[in-house]
Amino acid sequence: MARSKGPDVAVPLSDNLRGAGYMLIAMATFTLGDACMKTVAEQMPLYQAVTLRGMITVPLLVLVAWLTGGLRFRDLSGCWGTVTWRSLGELGATLTFFYALVSMPLGTLSAILQSAPLAVTAGAAFFMGEKVGWRRALAIAVGFIGVLIIIRPGPEGLSPHALVALVSVGFIVLRDLNSRLLPPAAPTVTVALIAGALVTLACGLLSLREPWVPVPAQSMPLILLAGCLVNVGYIFVIRVMRVGEVGFTTPFRYTSLVWAVALGWVIWGEIPDALTVLGAGIVVASGVFTLLREARLRRMPPR
Repeated sequence: MARSKGPDVAVPLSDNLRGAGYMLIAMATFTLGDACMKTVAEQMPLYQAVTLRGMITVPLLVLVAWLTGGLRFRDLSGCWGTVTWRSLGELGATLTFFYALVSMPLGTLSAILQSAPLAVTAGAAFFMGEKVGWRRALAIAVGFIGVLIIIRPGPEGLSPHALVALVSVGFIVLRDLNSRLLPPAAPTVTVALIAGALVTLACGLLSLREPWVPVPAQSMPLILLAGCLVNVGYIFVIRVMRVGEVGFTTPFRYTSLVWAVALGWVIWGEIPDALTVLGAGIVVASGVFTLLREARLRRMPPR
């Protein structure tokens, strides 16, 4: 069970450092898994590949839930509506992310998705009535200017793939806002398992629109690795929730952009141009400021 850390309780530095380390591992494994799937999608139909990954991910999640005592569906009574909406957000985010992934440079897509925390803060203010001061509102606006610099819409408007990437951010907002509404007793691994099973089922149905092809010999190890990496990422994200302060550990999620740019350069020779780097820097700086501001406000005593 996660330890309670009230606003007046100092968190040991070692806990913050462990939380930061867990976040670094989670972001690295998630991005490496995405690179595996992008490679596989060049060799076989996308939905077939995602279905095969899910057939590895879901049983491993069941095993993790069983080993950690997190397989508790009865603890979700009373919040199935929230779990359903969260799972639908996960499904939409996954489908749109992979659709954009096969057509966009990994680094560019990752840069766009770094705006998700800003969008979640804006969504919480708009839909949940959370108070957002002028500083965070300004940071959100500046962050979205950074997104516009990355996607650079022309006279014809947004490119279809950039538009799908922005839709993916919208689904992430749906997922994360509903995650906030989950009661503390809701087991994280069980919630992740439900979402993973839904994604696998939906992609399996979508994959039936065309005949399955034999899995290339070089693709199966990558699919297996991607499925394992996703579970490692889930495990370490859960560990992040249990140690350290959110304001200290969460900014380390932006290291996924470094991994995405590096992998895109090494594997596909994708080098972001200067405007993409500038836009990504604006988005990351705005996101870090917003997270640190939120953490500071949580520590302040109520007036």
